[in-house]
Amino acid sequence: MLKRAFMAPDPGRLRLRFATRAVLGIGLAVVVCGLAGHSLVGAVTGGLAALLALFTVTDATVRGQAVTTALLPAVGLPVLALAAELHDQPLARDLAFLAVVGAGVYARRWGPRGHSLGVFAFMTYFAAQFLEATPGRLPELYASVLLSVLTAAVVRFGLWCYERRMPPATVPAPPGGTGLARITTRQAVQATAGAAFALVVGQLVSGERWYWAVGATWWIFVNTTSRGETLVRGFRRFMGTVLGGALSLLIAVPVHGDALPTAVIVAVAVFGIFYTAALSYTWMMLWVTVLAAMLYGLLGVLSPGLLALRLVETGVGALGAVLAVAFVLPVTTHSVTDAWIQRALRCVHACTAETAARLAGTEGADPRPKVAELEQLLARVRLSVAPLVHPLNPMLGRKRRARRVLDLLDDCAREIRGLVAVAADPEASHDARLAAACWRVEAAVEALTEGRDVAPRTAPAATEPALEHLHGLECALAELAAPLRAPSGSPLVGA
Repeated sequence: MLKRAFMAPDPGRLRLRFATRAVLGIGLAVVVCGLAGHSLVGAVTGGLAALLALFTVTDATVRGQAVTTALLPAVGLPVLALAAELHDQPLARDLAFLAVVGAGVYARRWGPRGHSLGVFAFMTYFAAQFLEATPGRLPELYASVLLSVLTAAVVRFGLWCYERRMPPATVPAPPGGTGLARITTRQAVQATAGAAFALVVGQLVSGERWYWAVGATWWIFVNTTSRGETLVRGFRRFMGTVLGGALSLLIAVPVHGDALPTAVIVAVAVFGIFYTAALSYTWMMLWVTVLAAMLYGLLGVLSPGLLALRLVETGVGALGAVLAVAFVLPVTTHSVTDAWIQRALRCVHACTAETAARLAGTEGADPRPKVAELEQLLARVRLSVAPLVHPLNPMLGRKRRARRVLDLLDDCAREIRGLVAVAADPEASHDARLAAACWRVEAAVEALTEGRDVAPRTAPAATEPALEHLHGLECALAELAAPLRAPSGSPLVGA
């Protein structure tokens, strides 16, 4: 896990730039709030708004990101007003919180923009509980949110918009049969049910910090689709909180709100959140826990007992998520995984066909967007299969098959990348054998998606690089037939 979090490749240093820009944007937002004369509560609110603006907005284009960022206050400010007005009405406050949870998850059916706005709405309501916002504070909090989102936008789209020099991100739509509308509806119901459990039990544990349990339930549902994915994410969140709590005991409690070291540690925590988010949810949660501990130190309420309480509330929230996905409209891991694998296999064929067209001299043929889509699809496959390859999973046979599938799909991706590199050579020419090999790849993909065997091929006598990559691709597809065609009653991921 350590190696994956800190030693993983960072092509184009994107994670490094993403994390560094976050520190810059959030830091400037807090400074702007301070210069505007806002209180500590206002500065914390602004910092959180800037963090969300820089972290959650993931539209495919820069223009789309700018539009979503501009819409954040339109969602956040009414929710903030609602939370403040209901501050002294516990029952109405709790019901409104559950409504925000359900609406925030349901909004994911509208893609990345709906997801971003849903997260911002939830976190605004959450922050109002964290900071004990009241109607009298609303003017300052409104100003903090507006100034901070504007500052974050200036940094992201003005000072350092490295995305302008990159092709638009490819975000594959959910496969048919497990469509986004169907899943988000189920997850909205699941998240609301899990949050209701977390809210009730969390208040029994602590009448002051109950919202931590609701927050844990919410974030466990983010970026998950199936029951198994949610269970694994809940485990990782709990482990990250444990590790972050232990680290906070060593650094946050001794600092106890001292301004300079707190600022340094907060900057490091923000960098860690953004840098590790794409690699390890456990490590991201470690840094989130450290950040929360430092903020509580600034507010003068941090203690070892508070850290222990956060751990307990996180466990309550994780339990709420587990119960919800297990018993409320569950989406099975097997159905989701099978759909993503089939999408990845069809993309393998599309990459091959586009590369062959480029080698044949077809005008406009460019396999690079398809390769980028394949990488996204393989990332979704890995996320979906994660429950089966988890170290605590006792089903060893299914674990071995799942790992074999991941290895062979990685082999396919490697051969595709090699094939595309050959096609990029301006002197590469079309060979009639390429067309025949591409047809065989298409037939192999069709056989795999229909549950049939794929006939293995012997190595070609020629040594042309393109043919060698195609042969390697054929071999990987042929070997995939065995783990994908598991015996009846033993699906690849039978959760």
